[in-house]
Amino acid sequence: MGENEAWPPWEPPFAGTEVEHLTGTLDRLRATFRWKADGLDAAGLQARVGASALTLGGLLKHLAAVEDYTFTVKLAGRSMGEPWESMGSGGEVGAEEAEAAGDWDFTSAARDTPEQLYALWDGAVERSRARLAAALAEGGLDRAVHATEPDDDPVSLRRLVCDLIEEYGRHTGHADLLRESVDGRVGEDPPAQWRPTGSGTQLW
Repeated sequence: MGENEAWPPWEPPFAGTEVEHLTGTLDRLRATFRWKADGLDAAGLQARVGASALTLGGLLKHLAAVEDYTFTVKLAGRSMGEPWESMGSGGEVGAEEAEAAGDWDFTSAARDTPEQLYALWDGAVERSRARLAAALAEGGLDRAVHATEPDDDPVSLRRLVCDLIEEYGRHTGHADLLRESVDGRVGEDPPAQWRPTGSGTQLW
């Protein structure tokens, strides 16, 4: 990158700590996903590819739910809280209820406006960053979280972060195909100067 080009704020370090590499990788995936979904109207967010029912709007809502679920229910055993409790079947609130909701987050997104979907995802990421930072300050990646393995073995905060990275990796690949089908946008990473359209949250 030339000396006059700004370094993207979501770029992970080349030689950082484990925390910096994991959170940096997560943020780069978040940025790439948000860029793939950015700036679309309702038709663009509801577009599908082939026989798949996935849409970019559904992915925005799903990943917002995963962000909040990971850093409330799994991390601390707390309810997801607002805005999910006011939405109905996706937000009533414990692990069992969220699991039973099935594809609610994907399918209900068709009833939301683009502004609602972008704000939902942006807000969830902002909350996740704050909750993860607090958890890291309380014990680092090795600290146990509320979630447990099937045999009640402890689960580490590291596992939650790695699971979220894996979730974004899968769905950012889906977003690649969906966005290309809408308007031809392709690319691995957002341009260095890109910032989310219409975001009320300072994500980067």
